[in-house]
Amino acid sequence: MGARIKCNPAIKTAQDRKALQEAVNSGLIDAIATDHAPHLLSEKEGGALKAMSGMPMIQFSLVSMLELADKGVFTIEKVVEKMAHAPAQMYEIPNRGFIRKGYQADLVLVRPGSEWTVTTDCILSKCKWSPLEGHTFDWKVEKTFVNGHLLYNNGEIDETYRGQELFFER
Repeated sequence: MGARIKCNPAIKTAQDRKALQEAVNSGLIDAIATDHAPHLLSEKEGGALKAMSGMPMIQFSLVSMLELADKGVFTIEKVVEKMAHAPAQMYEIPNRGFIRKGYQADLVLVRPGSEWTVTTDCILSKCKWSPLEGHTFDWKVEKTFVNGHLLYNNGEIDETYRGQELFFER
């Protein structure tokens, strides 16, 4: 993979990854998010010192975390807490991050046991590459709702709707 996987924090050893997992479970890490950086492949060339840092990962972050839950690294509840509840609470974003009456319906419908393999054809990011090409997932995002509007439906994106801008002080 070389410089294609140059990102911050850096991908290091198995021991480092285990320490990050333990930090999530212990509460030392407050939230899980991506620094989605869809650089063109040409921007990832030239070795580690010249390559841009970051990867196109937002499309695969939730299914990656759910796979770790399947392996017993996290509970599904922990994944939801760290990827939905915590960011909304940390940034004091009102009416977000939970399924509650009066809250915006920002939801993802996922299906376990729906094996699929990452190929360039299914990559939604404009850069059209992923370090996960060839990886097979057992979880699949089927639908995504933003503010109650169905925006993603089994591979099709509704380009006519735009979400609302969020404002926060933190």
